[in-house]
Amino acid sequence: MIKTTLAAILPFLMFGSSIPDDDAVSKIDTTLASRDTPIETPVEIEVEKYTGYTCEGCTVQEQMALEAFHARGITDKYAIAALMGNIKQESKFIPDICEGGARVAYEHCYTGGYGLIQWTTTNRYDGLGRHARNLGKSPSTTEVQLSYLFTEYQWQRVEPYMKTPGKSIEWYMKHAYTWLGWGVHGARTDYAYNYARMLYKAT
Repeated sequence: MIKTTLAAILPFLMFGSSIPDDDAVSKIDTTLASRDTPIETPVEIEVEKYTGYTCEGCTVQEQMALEAFHARGITDKYAIAALMGNIKQESKFIPDICEGGARVAYEHCYTGGYGLIQWTTTNRYDGLGRHARNLGKSPSTTEVQLSYLFTEYQWQRVEPYMKTPGKSIEWYMKHAYTWLGWGVHGARTDYAYNYARMLYKAT
């Protein structure tokens, strides 16, 4: 059966006549199709999809951190740069580094901080070990440490600020201090500006 189109039945709706039978609809459809008015064809438009930032010249560990921050919903370039600048200052993105520079397994770092953000206090250091055991993986890896980082209360306090776009590197650095509570500022802000220059949009 031929479907009744709105154009076909509109006159009958307007003037109270009955809906035409299939033969009448067929004639009307044929008349409409014979007109010279061209029928518009939908045009496909390619839309550029934003997928975050890529870090030109970054190491595998830096790329892993970048992707992890993206996954948390952090989209501002300066926020990402500030976070990465802080990790660079703390550990140079070396996951198995003990404070002072020794490259050792988690169990053999006896004093000072350990890992990407130099977990130092007993609660935070032990928390890394428990988190790794729950995952069945080594606490000396970038993967596990990034995973643990996001579970900490210290991170969860500052994450909403890092998800706030449009701020300066200095603004994000202020909140990064709340996260890490560094004793020595070092070159972390310089590192952040360097990362800001290295980050570019990927599509």
